[in-house]
Amino acid sequence: MTSAILGWGGLGFIAFATLSPIGLRPHIASTGLEHVGAFALLALLLGLAYPRRPLRLALFLAGAACALEALQLVLPDRHARWIDLGGKLAGAGLGLFLAVALSRAIGRLLPPRRAG
Repeated sequence: MTSAILGWGGLGFIAFATLSPIGLRPHIASTGLEHVGAFALLALLLGLAYPRRPLRLALFLAGAACALEALQLVLPDRHARWIDLGGKLAGAGLGLFLAVALSRAIGRLLPPRRAG
């Protein structure tokens, strides 16, 4: 439950950072690293929150990345770039991969559930 709240909140923060005026945009690292890192963390959190839905999450995250990048086309002080989209998609893939791997590893460590 916590990873779901953090994940959805993270998506809201990413949307704000992506679509806000350039002066309000937080700067943590290089732009490329920010794109990869933000979407990797987002995908990791949502992947842990919804471990049985990796394909749906992959499609959702790809759609979100494309939509956020496309929305920048209508903003006067922002610009959409293919390289930025690629970083977001790469980060989402990395985060989902880590989430699936962690979910499987945790599943192997936990005792099986008993029916009833």
